Amino acid sequence: MVNVLVASKSHTYAGILKDLEAVDPRVIVRDGTGLFVEELRQAGISDRAVALFEATLRRDAALGIDPGTEGRCLDSLLEEAEVIYATLRYPENLMSRAPRLRWLHIGGAGVEFVEPEVLDSGIMVTNSKGALAIPIAEHVMAFIFTLAKDITRLCQARLERCWERFETVELTGRTLGIVGMGAIGSHLARMAKGVGMKVIAARRSANRRERGVGPVDEVYPRGALHDMLAESDFVTLALPLTGETQNLISEPELRAMKPTACIINVSRGPIINESALIRALKEGQIAGAGLDVFDKEPLPTDDELWELPNVVLSPHMAGSTERRDYHVSELFCDNLRRYVAGRPLINVVTRDRGY
Repeated sequence: MVNVLVASKSHTYAGILKDLEAVDPRVIVRDGTGLFVEELRQAGISDRAVALFEATLRRDAALGIDPGTEGRCLDSLLEEAEVIYATLRYPENLMSRAPRLRWLHIGGAGVEFVEPEVLDSGIMVTNSKGALAIPIAEHVMAFIFTLAKDITRLCQARLERCWERFETVELTGRTLGIVGMGAIGSHLARMAKGVGMKVIAARRSANRRERGVGPVDEVYPRGALHDMLAESDFVTLALPLTGETQNLISEPELRAMKPTACIINVSRGPIINESALIRALKEGQIAGAGLDVFDKEPLPTDDELWELPNVVLSPHMAGSTERRDYHVSELFCDNLRRYVAGRPLINVVTRDRGY
């Protein structure tokens, strides 16, 4: 038997427990989210993650979903768990409390909150990288259209009942530069080609410039990042946050861009040096930005980014569609089938890469 503990969930597809049980008759599923929330409450923790967990518990109760943990404590569930599925956070001291644990799955792409000792242990850690690639790529395209057609200006003119015509940017023939060619970058490249854009990309694993790689017209090695930036009309960051990528885009990179270019970030806030970005936007070094992620989240109300007219903001919601939880559940169920069958898992996280 394979004991799977859903240690925490937020806005998770309501049928996920049944989906996991249907993977194989040998899979036993327990939902410890309620017990975990109680542990967090007793520790005095009340943050966004706890609020999301509680909202999910209320929804499940309204739907009559029984977690099947009556009379149990969280430690007893952890002692039995061979597999743990968690979103946003998982119980502390996992190494000592879950002696049978062999696999920890994170319900998101970022693993910066995973303790180093867990990554260094024999426990296999996987994430949900790529599960939300399609909605995130769509969100990038929405940013591109908003910036190119100045939709923000149109919305403001409507509020003011102002009949004002102005020129906008044609996307056909423009160049999209993508930094990071994982699942998001690949989907985005195909979408951009569909509206007639030229697509170029900087890729960590590339050793030289290469033309015609899938939907990408030209791939640049990481060492040629400035060359790629200089060619791009829109730049999208779609790569994980690691020690190598933190502050990857700072003043020199922003100065390498065209003054008519816009930058879009749907990865992690610290990949861009925010103070350098604000300065570049205010001084006209670049034309605009579309930002879904920030150094501090929620974005402080006094942050200058709120006031800049050439910035489009969204509250870290690029992957938040009505099908989000189905995508994540589908990926985890696929991996669980692999695990039960003894086959290699996808999205295995390694400490040296950081993703």
